[in-house]
Amino acid sequence: MPAAEERAPEASRSRSIVREIFAFATKEPVLSVLVVALVALQYLHPRPWASLLSLIDWQTVLTLAGLLILTKAVELSGFLMWMAHRVVHRIHSERGLAYLMVGLAAALSTLLTNDVALFVVVPLALSLHKLTPLPLKRLVIFIALAVNAGSILTPLGNPQNLFLWQTSGVSFGGFVWALAPLCAALMVVLYLVTAIFFRRKPLDLSKDVEPHAVDRPLVGVAAVLFVAFVLLADAHRAAIGLAGVGLGFLLWRRQIVLKIDWLLLLIFVFMFIVLRSVAALPWVHEITGRLGIGSPLRAYAAGAILSQGISNVPAAIMLAEFTKDWRALAFGVSVGGFGIAIGSLANLIAVRLSNERGMWLQFHLFSIPFWIIGGVIGATLLLHL
Repeated sequence: MPAAEERAPEASRSRSIVREIFAFATKEPVLSVLVVALVALQYLHPRPWASLLSLIDWQTVLTLAGLLILTKAVELSGFLMWMAHRVVHRIHSERGLAYLMVGLAAALSTLLTNDVALFVVVPLALSLHKLTPLPLKRLVIFIALAVNAGSILTPLGNPQNLFLWQTSGVSFGGFVWALAPLCAALMVVLYLVTAIFFRRKPLDLSKDVEPHAVDRPLVGVAAVLFVAFVLLADAHRAAIGLAGVGLGFLLWRRQIVLKIDWLLLLIFVFMFIVLRSVAALPWVHEITGRLGIGSPLRAYAAGAILSQGISNVPAAIMLAEFTKDWRALAFGVSVGGFGIAIGSLANLIAVRLSNERGMWLQFHLFSIPFWIIGGVIGATLLLHL
């Protein structure tokens, strides 16, 4: 009996550990898949564990870490929500509100990343929906399309742009100039579609009188550091910028550093290791060589299509091993953010934040046609500019 009694707590602890692992895997499926893939790769094609660190693009990881700290500071300052609520009071129709939300989401995504833009604009839409009836599902879907389109413009807009900017060696201004035509064209299409699917129904937002406090010292410091950090990252001195930003906020506002998405950084580290390991496999090289993605149009098509299966960030990291045409690849993975929801993690975040039933079907009714239209536009611009 004592032995049986001793085994019972052990079995209970084992079940508890299994439940915790399952719960984590369900909550963080991307990281879980990457970890399993790394273990499988090391089993099938083992290489020294220490050598895996050389596969990581540390410049990109350090730049992302700095941007996460700075955007978290801006978010916690309350300035973005204060500004958003001030602006919406100038809107008097459902279509006008949709125009504003699309523009606001796109503009914020160019500097604060598409994820941060969503965490500002989607909650704003939810709070306004409590004040007056809105076509919430459709509005959230268009916000998601907007952050994917707007974030194309700058290296700071999304993780794949950040990676391609750092690895290409092109200047910040050069990157913006190269991607501006695609961003502009997709935003024009998005506004045309917005005009079709939102009515001129009058809105009454007079009940939105709740005050929104702003931490002015925090937003001021964050703005100055943001400019300084981007300049350092542009000069490939992200490590110096991160050291200054990280230590400064740890001493002044410690909670900002503690609250950033550390798991996102870990996911990026695993992405580099796993995808570059996969790209180095002989049979992957052989298949990719037959596809001939060295040409701009094929690199573009590969990015747009592969993103539908593994998302645009992993697609950019993997395909960068086979083509040096960063512009064609940036065009491809940017368009790849539309289509199936997994094409961009921003899509999944938007759907999750909305907490609305029936979002998946309606999302794809808009996003897949937009992917097709965007694909045609991207290929045309790539060939003629």
